[in-house]
Amino acid sequence: MANDATRTGLQLRSTVKKDGTLELSLVSVPTPEPKPEEVIVRIDASPINPSDQGLLFGGADMSTAKASGTADSPVVTATISPAVMKGMAGRLDQAMPVGNEGAGVVVQAGTSPAAQALMGKTVAIVGGAMYSQYRCVKAVTCLVLPPGTTPAEGAAWFVNPLTALGMVATMRAEGHKALVHTAAASNLGQMLNKICIKDNVALVNIVRKPEHVDVLKKIGATYVCNSSSPTFMDDLTDALVATGATVAFDAIGGGRLAGQILTAMEIAANKTAKEYSRYGSTTHKQVYIYGGLDRGPTEFTRAFGMAWGIGGWLLTPFLQKIGFEATQKLRERVAAEIKTTFASTYTKQVSLAEALKLEEIAVYGKQATGEKYLITPNKGLR
Repeated sequence: MANDATRTGLQLRSTVKKDGTLELSLVSVPTPEPKPEEVIVRIDASPINPSDQGLLFGGADMSTAKASGTADSPVVTATISPAVMKGMAGRLDQAMPVGNEGAGVVVQAGTSPAAQALMGKTVAIVGGAMYSQYRCVKAVTCLVLPPGTTPAEGAAWFVNPLTALGMVATMRAEGHKALVHTAAASNLGQMLNKICIKDNVALVNIVRKPEHVDVLKKIGATYVCNSSSPTFMDDLTDALVATGATVAFDAIGGGRLAGQILTAMEIAANKTAKEYSRYGSTTHKQVYIYGGLDRGPTEFTRAFGMAWGIGGWLLTPFLQKIGFEATQKLRERVAAEIKTTFASTYTKQVSLAEALKLEEIAVYGKQATGEKYLITPNKGLR
């Protein structure tokens, strides 16, 4: 049976109401008795990723956010525009738990040998509802962290590391020899640089500020292009000529950047072409959009021939495509390099209640490089 300390726990919930209001709150939820193959993990750390914020904020205009409730039981409300509400029909009036990934200690285990073997271990897990004090999961899904690894060090083990590894794997599977990445000074971008340096893969980084160039250069990046520079297109083209990169992964989504990348790839391909074609280069150029930092329209000026493609890329479908064994190898690499290649840094650690303070939402809600937050659901309770 669960002991008194774990019988219930707080969980952060996001509700989109029919009247066009977002409500964020904390609720007390019962901790289930684990089945034989399950374990109860005390969640000690869970990152706030951009992918979490989509569910958390439900498309609301957070500049309209208002706070109520108490310090221990805060409630945040915000307005959702009618245009955004059209896409929310599937989640109306449902109090949805948030948080894709996290890490903590196994405090209760089912009767199976696999579950019992995890008792007291520090593990990383994925599967939603991680902004909770306790989480019941199947033992087989837990990633045991190396001895000496803290939950904070292992919390961001899934989304960013496996996305970065998936980008390199996709590049190889599709026959490209180098890749381009945007918003490249992010935690994910820094991991991708470390992977590419270690695996000898050429990588072209695109950032938006001079200080982001410095961040990547300090960790060994070779090609870093600043999209705010007046020489950006020339710099990008030169980097593409040098690397031969013909696939890009774009975290920005909206605006002109994806089209600019395709255009620069076309120019680079033509510089090395052996003969002229009025249809443009026959080299296929591909941009995958995997994020939405810019929510505006994606704009293209057709200047990149006829051999090109644009599509979406998401981690879960990629893992489903490669299968369990290949996914397990990626998981094992993440565990082995959790303090090096896949190390994450955080601006601030906050409790569940602190995560709902308007001043904190204003910071992590910007999704700015260097402003990554970590939620510690059991902060101050042990």
